[in-house]
Amino acid sequence: MKTRILNCFTCNARFPAHLKTSGTVFLLETEEGLILVDTGIGELDYQQKPFILRLFQLVTKVPLDPEEAAIFQISELGYSRKDVRHIVLTHMHFDHCGGIPDFPDAVIHVYRKEFEAFKGRRKSLMDWAYVRRHIAHQPHFETYELEGGQWMGFDAVRIRVEPEMYLVPLPGHTAGHCGVAFRSETGWVFHVGDAASAEFTHDFPGWIERLVLGPHIEYLENFRVLHPDIRMTSGHMLVD
Repeated sequence: MKTRILNCFTCNARFPAHLKTSGTVFLLETEEGLILVDTGIGELDYQQKPFILRLFQLVTKVPLDPEEAAIFQISELGYSRKDVRHIVLTHMHFDHCGGIPDFPDAVIHVYRKEFEAFKGRRKSLMDWAYVRRHIAHQPHFETYELEGGQWMGFDAVRIRVEPEMYLVPLPGHTAGHCGVAFRSETGWVFHVGDAASAEFTHDFPGWIERLVLGPHIEYLENFRVLHPDIRMTSGHMLVD
C-alpha cells in the first residue's frame, strides 16, 4: 500500500495573513483499489459554486484552482474515477465531501450521526456548510454506530475496508464529526479532520477555536505528545 496526501482545497486567511492552509485529503493506493479519506471540493463546485463557497471567498482567500480537485490529481497519477472504491469521511461539510459526485461508483463510509445531520434540518451555523446536491446521485452509503469498540483509548468503530481503519467520534465541529485512524505502510495515522486547527497551531483565541472546532483540542494535543509514533494530521494543514 502507498499513502499520499493531496491538497484539495487551498484556503488562506485574510487575518492573520500568514495563515495559509490546504484541504487535507488522503489517497490510499491498495491492492483492492483506491481509498480516499475526505475528497475536498468537486468538479461541479468549480462550475456552480454553492452559496457557502461564495461566502468562504468573501471571508478568506480561496484561489479555486481546478487542478486541486481530487479527480484531476488522481487522473494525473494514471487512475480513473472508477478506481476509487471507497471514500471515508471525517464529516460532510462541502470542503470535505464535495468530490463525492466525481466518484459515483465509490462506497461512502460515514458515521451515522453525521449522515443524519447532513440530511436533517439545519440546527446550527455549521450546518449551513452542508450542500445536499453532493449526494443527489444517491451514492451507496455505509453508515456506522459505536458498538463498544476502541482505538488507542478512544471510542471507535472499525470501518469495513482494508487496511485497518477506524472512525473515531470527535463531535463538536459537527454533530457527527469523526477522526479517521488507519494503519499505513509506515505506522498509524490519526487524521483528526476539523477537530483541531492547522497542525495544532493557535492563531485564534481559545474560545473561538473551541466554538468552531469543538471541545477536543487540548485532549488531542496531549495525545499527540504521548504518542509521537502516531502521525496526527488535521483537515486544513499549513502550507508555505
